[in-house]
Amino acid sequence: MPPALDVAALSERIARLAPVSLAAELVRIPSHPGIDRQEEAVARHLATWLERHGVAVELDEAAPGRPNLLASVAGAGAGRSLLLCGHTDTVPLNADDPGVGFAGELRGGRLFGRGAVDMKGAVAAMAAALVAARELLPAGELALAAVVDEEMESIGAERLVAAGPRADGAVVGEPTSNRLALGHKGLEWLEVRFTGRAAHGGSPEAGINAIDGAARFVAAVDRCLRPRLAARRHPLLGPPTLNFGTVAGGDQPSTVAASCRLTLDRRTVPGETYASVVAELEELLAEVVAVMPGLAARIERVPGGMGTLEHVALETPVAAPIAAAAARAAALARGVAEPPVAFPAWTDGALLAGFAGIPTVVFGPGELALAHSPRESVATGEIDETALVYLLLALDFCSGRQDGA
Repeated sequence: MPPALDVAALSERIARLAPVSLAAELVRIPSHPGIDRQEEAVARHLATWLERHGVAVELDEAAPGRPNLLASVAGAGAGRSLLLCGHTDTVPLNADDPGVGFAGELRGGRLFGRGAVDMKGAVAAMAAALVAARELLPAGELALAAVVDEEMESIGAERLVAAGPRADGAVVGEPTSNRLALGHKGLEWLEVRFTGRAAHGGSPEAGINAIDGAARFVAAVDRCLRPRLAARRHPLLGPPTLNFGTVAGGDQPSTVAASCRLTLDRRTVPGETYASVVAELEELLAEVVAVMPGLAARIERVPGGMGTLEHVALETPVAAPIAAAAARAAALARGVAEPPVAFPAWTDGALLAGFAGIPTVVFGPGELALAHSPRESVATGEIDETALVYLLLALDFCSGRQDGA
């Protein structure tokens, strides 16, 4: 960390930019699936705010009416490049929303509303850090990418990766309660379809019950696969996991079920791939089919669960320059040095690291448990603190030489 930094003065500079107010404005603009040109209004509002503060902006459409926002500032000297990446979409409101909705209400030191945690608070903090860095960055480059569609197929991050971004490190602002996270598990959503033969329930021997096949498969996973997964425990991320999320099949009680569909969530650790995940499941499926002649079964990705890239795991070494600089910045801003953690959910950071080759960490305001919930809210002080951490990180990391010093 450069020795001349005045943290109190930098904190005051962040406060004058009022990232909490910007976050509240973004929360008040719905950007969930089902809205025409879903994230465009958020991107344009953010663009106007940045341009008002002297930062040039580019809007790049990942799909018609769904633009990524790209902006950057640079210092005079040579140095590293840092990418701040957040997403502008949210999930829809909960059916039991108590009326908070998109109010963007500020009370009791918290910001309430859909997206406050996931992750418009972090996007506002990134924007404030970018504006502050415009006059302070001595070397290197700080960039912001506010991308679309993270909650669905990550088409925004895929477009960003396809463009070949050049950065020496990246931060994804998902809610970590302002703890530095060095990785997370990968994610595959899969469906397993079983096809049997219908028959009258009074003569079940004349049919092939697809629900029975699904039940045998679930039992085989519990008996054979779960112990294997437990044995693959990763030192940071823990063991890979498998969760059956939905089941649907059959027509009515007196008919042998001719079809059944399971969906599952498979979280992976480094070293596992889509091919290896499917191979393990197909091995168990083959055993089920072998004892139920006439039953057919197949595994596919859940439609709409991801774009074209694998949702791989993210793991950044603690000694990587971006990780070390982020740890220093967080300790300086928060007044305490804390050990890094793993993030429980998947993020676009895995695409930046896995397919663009950018070492990436996760750091942002808010509690993950409140995201996607009718109680979604974030402490306003965390948003300000996050912006300060991003700024301190940029001043440290971007000033470093390309050789890692």
